[in-house]
Amino acid sequence: MSVYERARRHALKMLLGVAIGVVFIIAVDTWIGHSSIAFAIVIFGLFMANIGILGFNCPNCRKNLFFRGPLMLPWPNKTCSRCGTDLAKEPWRGA
Repeated sequence: MSVYERARRHALKMLLGVAIGVVFIIAVDTWIGHSSIAFAIVIFGLFMANIGILGFNCPNCRKNLFFRGPLMLPWPNKTCSRCGTDLAKEPWRGA
C-alpha cells in the first residue's frame, strides 16, 4: 500500500472520529445537559488519534503529506510538493 493510501485512510478515520465526537457531544448534552467535560474528552481523543499524522512522509525527502507550506490540511498530497515524487505509487512495484 502506498504512503498516499495509508495517509488517505488516516484522514478518513479522522473524519469518522470527528463525526463520532459530534454525536457523543450531542448525546451528552441531551442526556446530562451542557458539559465541557464531554467536549474535552472528544478533543483529547482526536488529538491522540491524530498524533500518527506525523508519520506520513515522502519516502525521498521526508516532507509530510498533510503540510502545504506552513498550513496543515486534512487531506494528503498525491504528489510531493518538495521533490515531485508520485506518492500514490507503490515504491516496490513502480506502478
